[in-house]
Amino acid sequence: MQTLKDKVVIITGASSGIGLAAAKAFAAEGSKLVIAARNLERLNILKAELSEKTEVICVQTDVSVEEDCENLIEQSVAKYGKIDILINNAGISMRALFKDLNLSVIKNLMDVNFWGTVYCTKYALPWILEAQGSVVGVISIAGFKGLPARTGYSASKFAVYGFLDTLRIEHLKDNLHVMIFAPGFTASSIRERALVADGTAQGATPREESKMMTAEECAKHLVNGIKKRKAQVILTFIGKLTVTLNKFFPRLVDRLEYSFMKREPDSPLK
Repeated sequence: MQTLKDKVVIITGASSGIGLAAAKAFAAEGSKLVIAARNLERLNILKAELSEKTEVICVQTDVSVEEDCENLIEQSVAKYGKIDILINNAGISMRALFKDLNLSVIKNLMDVNFWGTVYCTKYALPWILEAQGSVVGVISIAGFKGLPARTGYSASKFAVYGFLDTLRIEHLKDNLHVMIFAPGFTASSIRERALVADGTAQGATPREESKMMTAEECAKHLVNGIKKRKAQVILTFIGKLTVTLNKFFPRLVDRLEYSFMKREPDSPLK
């Protein structure tokens, strides 16, 4: 198990949820941080808290913009001279049936979830290869099994899975660590910001957040997976059960998922 002390870690989507919890967890390990998100005010608040423990810089970044991702990497190298770990965490979700969906919603999700991962990884990769470090993609169980009323979300997470899985194989002889990290339902603000059919934010979560895995617990699994250089981490009992059952009984899982998701308040599923 490797130590993370003094490792340079970039975390996208660090202003809330899993990204914020991960920043605190890496700071506790003594890592040097680059925290990125669109909301600079929140990043600066987090920086003020974490600067008591370690070195931190904030870089305002919209990961759907290639130039922002390139700047994120340039600022990281300018500050620390290296990059050890990239956590591609920034992401958005949605909830609507495809037949009702404005296609701009899927494009928005692909731009953030998929292309954000591709852009950041592209510019960080030479430095991470030099460090024999880690590239991490935070996906979802929806990246293993299609989630009804989340076509754009599932498509983007499947795409990230395929991208990172291929990247790992391409660099088998380079000692590059690539980890696909799949939380199940985790308490965060992602469902409040999820897009509905017309592209506006949902505004409120349809699920009971208090019964979900906390972002802090999720971040502990993330850190541990990197320390052990795991290829894949799947979290929660339901998440693991879904992935396992789907290998053998995919049609059964289809029906179980449909039944489970239609119980959400105001679900578009009937």
